[in-house]
Amino acid sequence: MILQVGVKVFLKNKAGKILLLHRSPIKYPETKGSWDIVGGRIDPGTNLIDNLKREIREETGLEMIYEPILIYAQDIILNTEQHIVRLTYSTQTKGKPVLDTSENDEYKWLTVEEIKKHPDLDVYAKEIIDKGLLS
Repeated sequence: MILQVGVKVFLKNKAGKILLLHRSPIKYPETKGSWDIVGGRIDPGTNLIDNLKREIREETGLEMIYEPILIYAQDIILNTEQHIVRLTYSTQTKGKPVLDTSENDEYKWLTVEEIKKHPDLDVYAKEIIDKGLLS
């Protein structure tokens, strides 16, 4: 079995809204839940926070303002060959996202309440929202 680790982040702006990205249907044609938070797999040998900073920069061009807080860990076992551990953080950022459109083709800043009602949200991000883990 292959073990992979992913880092994700609920990026908040100064107004307290959270950044959601729409996954490109060209790159992710079979993904369930096309709206997700920023993040991706880590590069082995690089620490978690450096990977998180890299993912934020690559996907949005933004930087973290504060040290991120780990809010949740999830096991994602897709099949008998792949196990992903997804570590989700929360932090604040400022500025306007500049997307890598090969990965994500649209973004929205939404409140937690708006995200709760948002259709087609990534199931793992939805689990965190539904558990009330964001303050």
